[in-house]
Amino acid sequence: MHPFLADDFEVKWSTLRADRIESDIRQALELARARLGEIRGQDAARADYDSTFGALEQASEELDRGWGRLQHLDSVNDHPEQREALNRMLPEVSEFYASIPLDGDLWSILHAYGTSAAVDELDPVRRRFVEETMLDFRQAGADLPEEPKERIAEIQSELSKLTKTYSENVLDSTNAWELVIDDEAKLAGLPESARAAARANARDKGLGSDDQPVWRFTLQFPSMYPVMQHLDDDDIRRQVWEASARVASEGEHDNTALVWKILKLRQEKAGILGYDNFADLTLERRMAKDGASALHFVEDLHDRIAAAFGEEYDSLCEYKARQTGGEKGPMEPWDLAYWAEKRRKEDYNLDDELLRPYFPVDQVMDGLFELASRLFGITIRRREALFREDPADGDDGDDGDAGEAVEVWHPDVAFYELLDSASGDHLGSFYADWHPREPKRGGAWMNCLDTGLPPLDGDPRKPHLGLITGNMSPPVDGKQALLTHNEVETIFHEFGHLLHGLLSEVPVRSLAGTNVPWDFVELPSQIMENFCWDRRSLDLFARHHETGEAIPEELYQRMLAARNYMSATAFMRQLSFGKLDLELHLHLDRYQGRDLDEVDREILAGYRAPLKTEPPSMVRRFSHLFASPTGYAAGYYSYKWAEVLDADAFTRFQEHGVVDPETGLAFREHVLSKGNSEPVDELFRRFMGRDPQLEPLLVRSGLLPGKVA
Repeated sequence: MHPFLADDFEVKWSTLRADRIESDIRQALELARARLGEIRGQDAARADYDSTFGALEQASEELDRGWGRLQHLDSVNDHPEQREALNRMLPEVSEFYASIPLDGDLWSILHAYGTSAAVDELDPVRRRFVEETMLDFRQAGADLPEEPKERIAEIQSELSKLTKTYSENVLDSTNAWELVIDDEAKLAGLPESARAAARANARDKGLGSDDQPVWRFTLQFPSMYPVMQHLDDDDIRRQVWEASARVASEGEHDNTALVWKILKLRQEKAGILGYDNFADLTLERRMAKDGASALHFVEDLHDRIAAAFGEEYDSLCEYKARQTGGEKGPMEPWDLAYWAEKRRKEDYNLDDELLRPYFPVDQVMDGLFELASRLFGITIRRREALFREDPADGDDGDDGDAGEAVEVWHPDVAFYELLDSASGDHLGSFYADWHPREPKRGGAWMNCLDTGLPPLDGDPRKPHLGLITGNMSPPVDGKQALLTHNEVETIFHEFGHLLHGLLSEVPVRSLAGTNVPWDFVELPSQIMENFCWDRRSLDLFARHHETGEAIPEELYQRMLAARNYMSATAFMRQLSFGKLDLELHLHLDRYQGRDLDEVDREILAGYRAPLKTEPPSMVRRFSHLFASPTGYAAGYYSYKWAEVLDADAFTRFQEHGVVDPETGLAFREHVLSKGNSEPVDELFRRFMGRDPQLEPLLVRSGLLPGKVA
């Protein structure tokens, strides 16, 4: 029995214990190696699709499943025994995956079939899979001589270890800090919801009492950000900012050396493979094509909004000077969110707390499901969930039927089924895990646990299994969590990724769902955020948690008016991340060996406001870039690239009333269902009837002169 490898659709999470990791993963490695041996050992002259690329697609199925489940648990429930076992297996698993495209005998068989006339007889999707896989192998070094192949494998293994340590340092450093306040007077300005959350957090840690309450704050975003936005006490805001800025930058958790090692290894890998830099290697098959084009995209947008960005900061400095009676001058970094929120409240009579009562998390989910059902022809229903500390708490041998509880990894987690409304087919299921915990990494993300298949050759459909998770405002004192509007956007964003996975109709798993170029992968997620702003879609889920009333029209108009408040600043922040990422991966030779903070300031001159206190580089905690061997490295620009696509694509929804089933079904057909089965630029053209245009994004952001967003 190998629970990590079990092919149960509904995962028995309580059986996935740390003491099973090594035996299960080793068993999966053994199975995968044996299958690769069968491919390698066949007669090339008699090989066909099923015995080559089809067999390769299935060769590591158990390892993919088991390792994927383990990495997921590492993200949501980190603990010492599990971490230790994972790290013991990490080098061997990394070496195995890295070795596949570097196996000369395997490549010989694949190359012989992949370049044969038989490929032309395949259906278009399988032919594309052969072509894409051949490119994967070549780009990973399949055509290299033996010695550089070995070095590529060593680099991949080392990158896996270094990036895992980087990620652990960020998590451990984040969890190592707390601020406990025992004087309620120091909480002046902090919303009641944030106070209650901080008090509940302290109680959970056994701190304070009803007679002598204390308030505990952490560096988890729902705890930290209200302090930075609302707390009047400058010194406390400074303490929180400094702690956040120092994450993974001191002592045993310092990621500085790891950053340079990771960058150097990536550059070495690119050089061995014949590329000038890691960005060119990574982007060759993405929409941008190369690092220079991606950097030009970022710099072009920078130049378009630089003046507006400078004006916003200058205006905020003036506002603070007027309010305090002081002289106008550069602001401290811990003042920015505070004074920006103060002015937003004054100019628009709006802050997050006014909207929060309209966004109880369960209602948001229900409304999101209703919207998705109308748009995309689906039905979503919640199943009863059950958390087990120990597998002995229940019968592990019975999967149960649709009326029985589904096991989850934490009591906060919910489980849902997604069906096609017309046919009733079960297309997929998913878990949702929205609130922060110390063993859970920060941020929000979507993952696929099991990629399904459409009905094939008489076989029934195999549903997809995915998850969406985040770190939203938690429930307090048994009451349902009330979210900020920004958190609602995050839920819609991750659900867009989920739909891309669960609505796939691609018959080859490696081309399904989110397995698309990364500068296209954010289109389905970011287009969903638009529905958080339009009245016609908002009314489906934005209702007061006590009265059930929709957002009053006057408040809605204030919300719209404030939408583009400081939009150039938010725009520039995203561009700065993309600029920093691309410069480090394009021009490492300029920066290697220098002080990291100095490099950061040099690269981002003109992308950051001139502050009184210079912030340390966020590269030490930039998990998107450094928490995995590739991840978003050389690809962070993708968020803005995809914003161009989503702003343009949403104009089609707007032209037809926003909640328009015909447009939604067209988006499902041309984008959500297709994965990477066809070139993604062609998929966009099919949906829009033309190439993407930049102007809709600038209009939406209020940054195009002469236009009104």
